[in-house]
Amino acid sequence: MATIDLNADLGESFGSWRLGDDEAMLEIVTSANVACGFHAGDPLTLQRTCELAARRGVRIGAQVSYRDLAGFGRRFLDCSFDELRADVLYQLGALQAMCVAAGTEVAYLKPHGALYNTVVHHEAHAEAVVAAILAFDPTLPLLGLPGAVVLDVARAAGLRTVAEAFVDRGYTAAGTLVPRRQPGALIADHEQAAQSALRMVTDGVVTAVDGTEVPLRPESLCTHGDSPGAVAMARRVRELLASAGVEVKAFA
Repeated sequence: MATIDLNADLGESFGSWRLGDDEAMLEIVTSANVACGFHAGDPLTLQRTCELAARRGVRIGAQVSYRDLAGFGRRFLDCSFDELRADVLYQLGALQAMCVAAGTEVAYLKPHGALYNTVVHHEAHAEAVVAAILAFDPTLPLLGLPGAVVLDVARAAGLRTVAEAFVDRGYTAAGTLVPRRQPGALIADHEQAAQSALRMVTDGVVTAVDGTEVPLRPESLCTHGDSPGAVAMARRVRELLASAGVEVKAFA
């Protein structure tokens, strides 16, 4: 039986501002990428998200970002190796404290937004992220885009890497994500997203925005918690995978 992890970006509310339905998403996903306060998420939000995830047996990952709260972590910051390493370590420590209080732990790391896309090609920032993981816990897996420089750096350092794919994002012919400001960046149709997810898992391909068939072998699928109709989309993805005989469970 084929298996796949299903993850979502959660814990991204801030104060009185609410983003997404974390409680509903945690009934569907098997891994939660929890914001660490640098792009979203205040301490109480992180605490509650970790508690909910722990009660539901959902694995928690640190979703680290550039220090860009105003821009939701979607803007590149030209920080030094030492600055970025320290920022990632800081975020890991903050989320781990919330996890310990909830009786669980940080189980993996996934960069967010601009940092995620930057470490696909930016070697210095990729090395800083990996250095932070090594300093925190060298057994911590790293989620990233297949072919990303950060995954190469992580493997060379002896880290476990997990390739992921996105069910609600468009792909270029090069296998990268279509920038959010360009046409085709986001997939809002639930059935289209679910069918794409199934093809990724069973056929190992995704259709790019130009029609190119891009090879892809993910161990985890991401559906964004802040997308329109995110809960219904995630539910449909899981339903279709299950109906095709794919077991949805956290990656090993």
